[in-house]
Amino acid sequence: MAFDITFSLTDTDLTYFKDVMRKACSGAATLDEKSILEKVKALSTEVKTGVPEFVVERLNKLDTLVKMVEDKEWQIPDEERKDVISALAYFGNPTDLIPDHIPALGFLDDAIMIELVVNELHDNIEAYVEFSEYREREKSRKDPSTITTGDWLEAKRKELHNRMYRRRSSRSGRSSFRIF
Repeated sequence: MAFDITFSLTDTDLTYFKDVMRKACSGAATLDEKSILEKVKALSTEVKTGVPEFVVERLNKLDTLVKMVEDKEWQIPDEERKDVISALAYFGNPTDLIPDHIPALGFLDDAIMIELVVNELHDNIEAYVEFSEYREREKSRKDPSTITTGDWLEAKRKELHNRMYRRRSSRSGRSSFRIF
């Protein structure tokens, strides 16, 4: 039997979580990118069994963020890379707001933070997912003798990076919740 629990975060709650994330982001400056990515990948791999489904669903979103950074063909712009790595730093810390070893509740704070980060990086994630889907479609469709992989990936990457910047710029100043 499934059981739904719904709650809303007030502006005060969002401010609290934003402050926690900012502290984690500032702490990320002392960590190297490789270490952060390894910790998040280990967390995702280790945790996907024996935790509530709502946690697994959100950990899959973290996997997408890691792929964005590691995907050499995506060539994530430096500013976005820094934002993603800073956000991921929070999830590599097993003693965050609610220590991860506490059964059932240990990943509740992580699930909340993942939702906030995914909301904040929505345009980036959407562009990356579209790029990945495009790449897979084009690999099977294009005749390699007519156009190179680099050509069509470069064109799509530029299109999506520009869209990402436009959307982010049009939203700046309008959101009451901004982590980065």
